[in-house]
This record gives sequence, C-alpha cells and structure tokens, in this order.
Amino acid sequence: MTLVVTEATSEADLAHCLALRRRVFIEEQNVPEADDLDGRDATAIHLLGRLDGTPVAALRLRLLPPYGKVERVCVLPEARGTGAGAALMAAALDRLRAEPGIATAKLGAQLSAVGFYDRLGFSPLGEDYLDAGIPHRDMVRAL
Repeated sequence: MTLVVTEATSEADLAHCLALRRRVFIEEQNVPEADDLDGRDATAIHLLGRLDGTPVAALRLRLLPPYGKVERVCVLPEARGTGAGAALMAAALDRLRAEPGIATAKLGAQLSAVGFYDRLGFSPLGEDYLDAGIPHRDMVRAL
C-alpha cells in the first residue's frame, strides 16, 4: 500500500478533507463542529492522502512566517499504523520547506500523538493545555 499525498486544490478534494476531519474529530473524538470549522480553511493549504485511491488522511497548513502551522492532522482508524500519517507529515514538511520565509514547523499535538511527532523530529514546547477538551502540547521542528 502506498499513500499518495496531493494538495487539495479542487472543491471535491477539499470536501474529502473536511469529511475526513468530520469523521475523525467530530464523530470519533467528539470535538464540537464549531471548534473544527474555525473559519480558517479558505486561506489554508490542505493536503489529502489517498491509499489505493481512497481518501484516508488529511491536514491543513497555515503560513505564519517565520513558521508554518500544521493543523487538523487526521488519519482514518482503518489506515492508522500503515505509515499514512508519517507520509502525510513528510509531504507537509516538504510543502512548508518550499515556502520562502518559513523556517520552522509548529503544531499542537494531542498528548496521545506526542510520541508520533517526536519520531518525526518535533520537540515539545511549553505546557500542556486543553483544546476542544482534549489535552495538547505544542511542538516545533526546524525545516
């Protein structure tokens, strides 16, 4: 199985990204819809991961020089453990590296995912906090 990651440039691709987020965050993790749909999607870069042609992973990037913010990273339960998340993040970091003025990647990791991001070179920053009722910790890495 190979995850193919593309930038979501069409309305259909963006709809897939939002549907994946709905399934993972709103339905699985009980995140309030208003917390997920925060009004920032129209100006963000969205990446969509397809496994054998089926959308299974997504994230969004916001460019906030000097850093890029990685947000809304989601992988469907049936695709977890396949390397889809790591491939999606590798594509995100490559996309951020291509942006002038972006030297660092930042994200807010759910505490359950801190180890995953640590293996990708991210380091914890600051104290734990609640986001949508879920414990998080900010993490950063140089690009």
